[in-house]
Amino acid sequence: MTQTADGSVFAAVGGHETFSRLVDVFYQHVDADAQLIAMYPDGHELEGAKHRLQTFLEQYFGGPSTYQEERGHPRLRMRHFDYPIDFDARDRWLRCMRAALDDVGLAPLYDEMFWDYFQRAATAMVNSANPNIR
Repeated sequence: MTQTADGSVFAAVGGHETFSRLVDVFYQHVDADAQLIAMYPDGHELEGAKHRLQTFLEQYFGGPSTYQEERGHPRLRMRHFDYPIDFDARDRWLRCMRAALDDVGLAPLYDEMFWDYFQRAATAMVNSANPNIR
């Protein structure tokens, strides 16, 4: 993929359609992981979670500011504080996201950029002890 006229990563990777696919595939994997889906307050009803993740990622990577308009500042750590997230949960979340990235098939530069962000963000959400610290 090439950089677009607006210069955003959002546009360069294919815009809304790419993020829709990424989030849909990610949540297919989350839904299939019994331990991970149990952490979601609405269970298998994931439409709200999908919308929030998609609008957040689109905004983070240079797309529309829908997330901020609807929810304000992301405050990711604060928003996830009520959910005990240990290293196992982080690793499960990352496996789901890696599968989604593989499905979307971004150009290597963008795949690396997204993967780096997801690893850092997932680790930052850890708020609970885990005996298998990595």
